[in-house]
Amino acid sequence: MKKAFSLKRLSSAFKYAFKGFGKVYKNEDNMKVHVVVAILVVLCGFLFKVSTLEWIILIFAIGLVIGAEVLNTCIENLVDLVTKDYNKYAENAKDTAAAHTLVLSITAAIIGLIVFIPKLIDIIGG
Repeated sequence: MKKAFSLKRLSSAFKYAFKGFGKVYKNEDNMKVHVVVAILVVLCGFLFKVSTLEWIILIFAIGLVIGAEVLNTCIENLVDLVTKDYNKYAENAKDTAAAHTLVLSITAAIIGLIVFIPKLIDIIGG
C-alpha cells in the first residue's frame, strides 16, 4: 500500500536526489563540463537579454542534458554492478546510454546557436 503524503518523506526524497546529483557531479567529469556550460549559457542569457520563450527553451535544453548525464551514469553503474567481465550487451547498454547524452548535448548546442548567434550578429553588426 502506498504511504500517505508527508513533508518529511518529501524532504527525504529531495535529500536523496541531491545526494545522487552530488555523486554524479563528484565522479563524472562530463557532468562538470555540462554544469560549466549550463552556467555559461545562463550568464549569456542575462548578458544578451533573452526573451521569456528563449529562457524556457534554454533551461529545458540544459535540464535535458544534465538529466541525460544522470541517467547515463545510472545505467553505467547498473551495468558495472551486474558484470565486471566484457559482455557485448553491457557494452551496448553503456554505449547507447552515452549516445543518448550525446544526441541531447548536440541538440542543446544547436538550440544555443539558434538563440545566441542572431544576438551576436546584432552586437557585431550594429
